[in-house]
Amino acid sequence: MAELDPTEYDISELGPAIKDVEDPDELREILQAERDGEDRPGAVALIESRIEKFEGDGDEDVGEIDLSSMSAAEVGNALQSIEEVDELERLLQEETEGEDRDAVTRLIQRRLDAVQGSEEGEESEVDDRPPEERHPDLSHPTRDKRHVRALRGGTYRDTWVYCETQAGELVSVSKEMLGKARQLMDDYNAEYPDEDDERVVAVLVGDDVETHAEDVIAHGADVVVVHEDERLARFQHKPYTEIVCDMARAGATHEGGEVKDGRDEAWRDYDKPRYVLFPATNNGRDLSALVQAELDSGLASDCSGLYIDEEVISNPVKTGAAGEKRTFERVLHMKRPDFSGFEYSTILCLDNPRREFHPQGASVIPGSFEVPDPDPEREGIVVDHELELDDDWFRVTVSDFDRLDEGVDLTGHDVVIAVGRGIGDDPTRGMELGLELADAFEDAALGVSRGIVTGSYSFDAHVEQYTHEERQIGETGQVVAPKLYVAAGISGAVQHKVGMDESETIVAVNTDPDARIRDFSDYFIEGDLFEVLPRLTEAVERGSFDFGAAAEDAAATDGGEPR
Repeated sequence: MAELDPTEYDISELGPAIKDVEDPDELREILQAERDGEDRPGAVALIESRIEKFEGDGDEDVGEIDLSSMSAAEVGNALQSIEEVDELERLLQEETEGEDRDAVTRLIQRRLDAVQGSEEGEESEVDDRPPEERHPDLSHPTRDKRHVRALRGGTYRDTWVYCETQAGELVSVSKEMLGKARQLMDDYNAEYPDEDDERVVAVLVGDDVETHAEDVIAHGADVVVVHEDERLARFQHKPYTEIVCDMARAGATHEGGEVKDGRDEAWRDYDKPRYVLFPATNNGRDLSALVQAELDSGLASDCSGLYIDEEVISNPVKTGAAGEKRTFERVLHMKRPDFSGFEYSTILCLDNPRREFHPQGASVIPGSFEVPDPDPEREGIVVDHELELDDDWFRVTVSDFDRLDEGVDLTGHDVVIAVGRGIGDDPTRGMELGLELADAFEDAALGVSRGIVTGSYSFDAHVEQYTHEERQIGETGQVVAPKLYVAAGISGAVQHKVGMDESETIVAVNTDPDARIRDFSDYFIEGDLFEVLPRLTEAVERGSFDFGAAAEDAAATDGGEPR
């Protein structure tokens, strides 16, 4: 029996659980345990991919490939080391004359196409016709929608930042993005000293939003493009998308890869922005996807890191031919947590040989960057955007509404105290201890794990309000990045990690020395939160903490090794 029982884990938890297992034999035992138990297809595929990773580390002997004994995943891994067209054609023939599995045939054909690449001098014609013309036999729900394609040989400049307002106030993440964009453009202009420096352009859309123009300039913008209309007091998908896209294209359309019509604007001389940032808020996520789709480009969502650098790519789709390398300059590298929560992916938006993708776009998780100190002496220009808004864009109107109690925003605090299932012995007292610790700090808030929200705990009325979903931190809750994050009685499930992993300093309190949260905490306190939290509160109120005494206490209960 394998040491690790996969049936004890959800599929989302199984990946992190086996991430340190590198022995193929042990992984095979885990795989067999899964097949003998629940036999979940997703779990089987996950374990098999882990086995293939370590079995495929060595060089494959092409002559020993036996397609009949290999799964499609194994064939896919083996093909990556084959560069000979003749060998790939032999394997393709062997498969079609043998088992003739569709998945395997496609894998071999794709590898063959990639290795062969394009014939020298051969350039296929780009078909820019809209989908309804290329495929008249199919149903097209968007048949009446104007089809706008990407440019070829376009001019792109500047970083644009969509600055969101809520209830007339500029949200904090807008200031974060302005500060980050300012830093990116300052570094960019030093690295690529063109004739004119590229700028930070802030976008304000709404009712009476020009009042924020001076503020966004003070936080880093060089230009502020403003569209005001009393009908825009509430965010609406259609008008906001049309306005931002019209701003970005200066009223032009890009048909057949060429610019058509458009306005001459004294403050700019380019076709579209080079980069664009949106807030990863509810409205910002919606708008970013809609705008980037309309501009025929890509989007990296929920990013927490951004930098601009060159990148060398050998993918034939991007270079145009197999075996060639191409250096892409001025690429926005957009870093985001992956779905496991234990790794980070860097997303790139790169042009194809015959297709350009601009602006390179990202939405930014609130709390990812510092809010810069405003400089009231900074100067910038304010541009009034003029566009006649179609009445059809406002087909939905709000005639009456009731204002609910204001929601809880945990993202703007220096300190976040989060409590989890560890309060189970005395739920009300556990919440009280979390609140007392939060109150000891100058700027702190209390959050909870999903286990508190979905659990069947009984709370007294005075703390029950702190246990609702609006305070949940994690993949399906809020994403926070405070200077200090204290996780009390939280085991560290992947879903929770996604919501707090960008915190500057993470302190975990848990009775389980093997709790997963220990792996990504800066400080781990092995102990009962009912005993530890009062001591932390006293230390904060006193202004000092005796780490030496704490280490001695830990050593006394942990085999002599401080934690």
